[in-house]
Amino acid sequence: MSSARGRPAAESGQGYEQSGGYTQSGAYSEGPGYAPDTRETRDTRYTGQRRADSGAALAGTFLAAVLMIVSGATGFLAGLAMVIRGGFFAFHAGYAYSWTTANWGYAELILGGLIFFAGFCVLLGMTWARILGVILAVLSAVASFLTIPFFPVWSIVLVAINVFVIWALMYPRRHLV
Repeated sequence: MSSARGRPAAESGQGYEQSGGYTQSGAYSEGPGYAPDTRETRDTRYTGQRRADSGAALAGTFLAAVLMIVSGATGFLAGLAMVIRGGFFAFHAGYAYSWTTANWGYAELILGGLIFFAGFCVLLGMTWARILGVILAVLSAVASFLTIPFFPVWSIVLVAINVFVIWALMYPRRHLV
């Protein structure tokens, strides 16, 4: 029995062999000359090789971690000042999301401390810290947005910084394959 190309059926991968079984055709058929270690797949091509992250991604992560540390320390100190000297800060009684300055202070203390801690852990390369950093940056951006009537310019700057931190921490990384 021969195929349409003039080769025997056993070589072309079509038809039945003498044992009566059907032979596979296609890229992974085990025909004559087949050797299991010569078949190149995605797994064998990249085994033992490291695909490096781009320099921009690493620099962005480093910058995000430093910004997290600085903004966390600043938020912690601002929260401490709101708790200790609440009368120093302007308080708008008609604002829809109004809290007392002490309440905003405690929220800033907790959020600032967590962001500061997560920033150091991002510098150490911990994956869970990147995830926590994204969650905390979202919360910090929301808190900064809610404080726009109190600190208009500073709140908008903090929202922009938090958006950059979220982007830098969410940028895809390539690991060992």
